[in-house]
Amino acid sequence: MTYRILCVCLGNICRSPTAEVVVKRLAEDAGLTIHVDSAGTGGWHIGDPPDARMQAAGAAQGYDLSGLRARQVSAADFDRFDLILAMDRQNRADLERLRPAGNTVPVRLMLSWGAAASGGHNPAEQDVPDPYYEGGFDYVIKLIEQSGAGLMAEIGHRAEQA
Repeated sequence: MTYRILCVCLGNICRSPTAEVVVKRLAEDAGLTIHVDSAGTGGWHIGDPPDARMQAAGAAQGYDLSGLRARQVSAADFDRFDLILAMDRQNRADLERLRPAGNTVPVRLMLSWGAAASGGHNPAEQDVPDPYYEGGFDYVIKLIEQSGAGLMAEIGHRAEQA
């Protein structure tokens, strides 16, 4: 069975598409069968490619975001995915408002696994910062890689237990 993960940020042009490609690579490297997608809580960028600055930062670290296109998260996504990763607390709150009644799919913060993954992440940090206005694209990639590694370790451990 394929585990399905949805990565969600505000516009689906910086953080969540980066999380999509990073988590996919980490899953492949770990030998895990995981389907990963991304979406935004807002619809401003539907159909747009990821931000050019995010694409450049990703490419410099070996990640290709160029084929991705932004889409908006929908209530139906709660039935299509086993885990939804929110890039920040506001995204998580927006997702909880969209959650269909009775749905129990976990919605967790991307950085929930950061402290376990590597010493470079501040365990008190809960939100992946939005680089759209402030920059820090390389830092966002680093945070997602660290947290994604922790997530893959957890999923791998669960798979061994099954």
